[in-house]
Amino acid sequence: MRVGICTDHGGFALKGEIAGRLRAAGHEVVDFGAQGPDPGDDYPDFVVSLARAVAVGTVERGVAICGSGVGAAVCANKIPGVRAGLIQDHFSARQGVEDDHMNVLCLGGRVVGPEVAWDLVETFLAAEFSQAERHLRRLAKVATLEARPNER
Repeated sequence: MRVGICTDHGGFALKGEIAGRLRAAGHEVVDFGAQGPDPGDDYPDFVVSLARAVAVGTVERGVAICGSGVGAAVCANKIPGVRAGLIQDHFSARQGVEDDHMNVLCLGGRVVGPEVAWDLVETFLAAEFSQAERHLRRLAKVATLEARPNER
């Protein structure tokens, strides 16, 4: 799978760990930065590029990391076509894809360790969207929100 990954300074060490494991597992990794642990960088500068690549299909899925994962999730979800989730447990890593067609996994580099993070990434990448009618219906409602955000 072609997987995009990004981080700011808050998740820089975790990004390196995850990217290495992704490559070892046979995935193609596209690195959207940061290229160093600069405490002056800002997560939107990296997350937006990753999210846009996911939205247009340049990468199949994305992993966005910041200190807590919250900022990365908020930012990624501003890009139409992206369904990002801040994930800290195995169940949600799978269910987020199966039910909600999540395509960006957000992690907190200061919150989750490398072993748990790797389990979450593996689970996220192995999961497939169920295509169940109720989930398609819900996603259509979300797509309507993206297209017309000021309507109810």
